[in-house]
Amino acid sequence: MPSALTPAVDSLLSSAAVRERAGEMLAAAEAGKLTHFSLHLDRLDETAALVAIVIRENYPSLDVPLHARWRHFKMSGDDLWAGIAAKASWPDTAAKARAAFDLAIVSVLLDAGAGPDWRYRDGASGMQVARSEGLAIASLRMFEAGAFSGDPDDPLRADANRLAAFTADDLAAGFQVRESNPLTGLEGRAALIARLGEAALAAPSVFASKDRARPGGLFDHLASNAGGGALPAPEILRSVLHHLGSIWPGRISLDGISLGDTWRHPAIRRNDETNGLIPFHKLSQWLTYSLVEPLQEGGVKVVDFDGLTGLAEYRNGGLFVDAGVIVLRDPSAATRGHEPGSELVVEWRALTIALLDALAPLIRGKLDLDTARFPLGAVLEGGTWAAGRRLANSKRPGGAPPIHVISDGTVF
Repeated sequence: MPSALTPAVDSLLSSAAVRERAGEMLAAAEAGKLTHFSLHLDRLDETAALVAIVIRENYPSLDVPLHARWRHFKMSGDDLWAGIAAKASWPDTAAKARAAFDLAIVSVLLDAGAGPDWRYRDGASGMQVARSEGLAIASLRMFEAGAFSGDPDDPLRADANRLAAFTADDLAAGFQVRESNPLTGLEGRAALIARLGEAALAAPSVFASKDRARPGGLFDHLASNAGGGALPAPEILRSVLHHLGSIWPGRISLDGISLGDTWRHPAIRRNDETNGLIPFHKLSQWLTYSLVEPLQEGGVKVVDFDGLTGLAEYRNGGLFVDAGVIVLRDPSAATRGHEPGSELVVEWRALTIALLDALAPLIRGKLDLDTARFPLGAVLEGGTWAAGRRLANSKRPGGAPPIHVISDGTVF
């Protein structure tokens, strides 16, 4: 992505734009103007009560970490990445941080919904895992084995030249994909990793300032931007969107720039080129949450976590549907698949973000915690994601989401 962005493009590449435009969708819902959903805010307090119960069960001490990919690298209470990292020899803290960045970036980009039939069998533990946790363990094991490294003597890295040559066959082998174990969006995921490698190769000043070109070079770039001070979380997202924007499939473009996870809806009105456009940046924000810990361990203080938004994905969104906060006007829509760019899915995702902002203070009130102690990222982790899964499991076999989105492996 070029360094000089037009004001129209720049206005969409931020968490503030996600929050503002999602709020406009909520206002349209409150006015009864959405085509696909009705809004029932009287159900919000009961939903907050359920989430508070789940948080107390999952984290009795209420010491809840941020919602991040690192939570999914645990099996039976063991922190697999911590164990792997402890056995490695790191020249300095920055080298470890680069490796953690490599792992987080690759793993998050492979984290779009796996589909209901895929499973991963972990050879080390013998355990079988599915969905997001399975994708996490599979990507971790590939990373541990050097599948993303260009140096056989240094497996714990993701080299840009290796990523650029990554194929669907590589991913199928690592993720145990076969006819009886299908993974949604296999080709799309592999192409995303290849474009990640290309993006890192194309910007050596960002990704190769201290080492060979690798996604983990973004750590050095962010650390230098912090300049010894605090780094706001929205600025991390801005760098992710700015420097990795070229990896996303071409959907909507503006001024020659692909806008990534940005979609159209008539409820969003502007008097400029961004009329009708609403960004979500779901995987980019999920990645940003996941970069916080390696940044902090690498000596960079991160602040303003609540400058990010909630994540517009099917667990958080499913919570509001299954709890009756938002209701499909046409119940039969739940029996059909919907494209990510459909009005129905765009409404669902936008309402999810805005309702998470409305739900968070209610949850904090029930836990008697303030924003500083319990930022939105902790609400997600504690939290809304787990409560969404619990409700899904109680309502549908296998815990499928209440609305089926036809995924290409690069959105949810």
